Amino acid sequence: MLQEYRNRPRDEAAEKIEGYLAQHNLKPGDKLPSERDMSEMWGINRMTLRGAIQGMIFEGKLYNRKGSGTFVAYPKLNRNLQDLKPFSAAVKEEGKTLQTILLSREVIESNKQLSKQLCIKLGHPVLVITRKRIVDDEPVMIETTHMDYDRFPKLMEHDLEKESLYHVIENVYGTLITEGTEKLSVTFATESEAGLLEIEEGIPLFNLSGVVKDADGIPIEYFKSVARVDKIRFSSVLTR
Repeated sequence: MLQEYRNRPRDEAAEKIEGYLAQHNLKPGDKLPSERDMSEMWGINRMTLRGAIQGMIFEGKLYNRKGSGTFVAYPKLNRNLQDLKPFSAAVKEEGKTLQTILLSREVIESNKQLSKQLCIKLGHPVLVITRKRIVDDEPVMIETTHMDYDRFPKLMEHDLEKESLYHVIENVYGTLITEGTEKLSVTFATESEAGLLEIEEGIPLFNLSGVVKDADGIPIEYFKSVARVDKIRFSSVLTR
C-alpha cells in the first residue's frame, strides 16, 4: 500500500507564506505581517512559523531587519568563488551601490595561525583591517584582512572607506594579485555580528576564509569574512 505523503509542519508553514506573498503580490522590500499575526491567521505554532521563516531567509526569499520585522528579499548579489576581482567591482557590475565603513585598523603581533597563513615569523607585525560592507543601504558583510605590516605600511594612511584595498595594493605598491584559495562554510551570527549586520543573533551566515597571493606565490592577504545568506549568493564554474 502506498503511504500518503505529508509535509512537515515547517514546510506547510513555508507554503502558507509563499501563498501569502503571491496572493498579495508582495515585492522586494515589502513587509510581512508579524509572526504573531501570521501564527493566528493560519493557526500555526510560532516556533514552527519561525523555523519556516528562517529557512526562507537562508534560501534568499526573505530577510529580517532587526527590530523592524520580516521582508521580501531583493535579488542576491552573486559572487564567483573563482573570481579575484575586488568586492567593489563585483557590486558595480551588478548595478548596485556600495558603502564601506572602516570598523578598525591596528597592528598586532603575529600568532601561530597568522604566521602560517602569511608565511611570516611569529611575533612579526601584522596589519589587521576590519570593514563593514553595505550594498544598496543594507549591511551584507564584515571583512577582516590580515597583511604583513612591514610590506604594506602605507595602508595605515589610506582612506579604505573610499579606496579599494586591492587597487591600493596593485597601483601604489605595484603588487599584482594573481591567485588565492578560499573556503566557504556556514556559521551563526554572534551578538556583535548581529548588531553590525542588523539581523537577529544566531541567524545563519556564510563564513569565508582564505589567502590571496602575488605572482611569486607569496601571501599578500589572509582574510576572514562573514556574509548574510539572504543578501549574497556564492557560485563556482565547473570544468572538466
